[in-house]
Amino acid sequence: MRASLIQIAVDPDEPVESRRQRAASLVVAQRGADLVVLPELWPVGAFAYTAFEDEAEPLAGPTHEVMAKAAAEAGVWLHAGSFVERATDGTLYNTTLVFSPEGERAASYRKIHRFGFDQGEAVMMGAGEDLVTVPLPETTLGLATCYDLRFPELFRGLVDAGAETLIVAAGWPERRRAHWTLLAQARAVENQAYVLAVGSAGTHAGIQQAGHSLVVDPWGEVLAEAGADEEVLTVELDPAKVATVREQFPALKDRRLGRTP
Repeated sequence: MRASLIQIAVDPDEPVESRRQRAASLVVAQRGADLVVLPELWPVGAFAYTAFEDEAEPLAGPTHEVMAKAAAEAGVWLHAGSFVERATDGTLYNTTLVFSPEGERAASYRKIHRFGFDQGEAVMMGAGEDLVTVPLPETTLGLATCYDLRFPELFRGLVDAGAETLIVAAGWPERRRAHWTLLAQARAVENQAYVLAVGSAGTHAGIQQAGHSLVVDPWGEVLAEAGADEEVLTVELDPAKVATVREQFPALKDRRLGRTP
């Protein structure tokens, strides 16, 4: 399975619609991949809190329209990162969209763990409640967003729901980049799953982004890692490796606490 991670740069001087079209072009350029993944809140910037209200969209708004078209044109499964969703009751959510190769919406996920410690996203957005998995022909995806990476119980729940490849779309800051790499590897090792961790590049709202998107295999080995700038990271995955690792080292079967019956 070929996966392409698009580490798009978020430039505050670039209009949102321009970045939508640029992101769509980058997706279409990955024709031949099986799965393409974008980072968190790339239309506006994960730390650009002051723009959230103005740039919020309905679920089937402009970002949905552009990304659905790009997925169909490229013929890929597209994890379109996340955007600021305005629900029908007015609540804002940090929402991920996943599209099929036909351009149909296959899933959406509202970020469960909001970052900000009583400011920013934590007070401006509602919290999602549902774990979301997406069955692909080759593997089953489990969806997570940025700060979710620090909560291992979420990933246990995704594995219990059948996830074999864990997607983490993020806008992770450079100053905590060591945590980004460490936690991505930890989630892979403890869940014996692939982790595709996709960050953004650039600086927005004065926050330098970490970049360094990475792909980790079920043994915790980093198969590929991007640099700090905008980049497309493409890697070949062996979906069968998840079952092999879980059979050869059946740690998940020895769980005593918190296991879903």
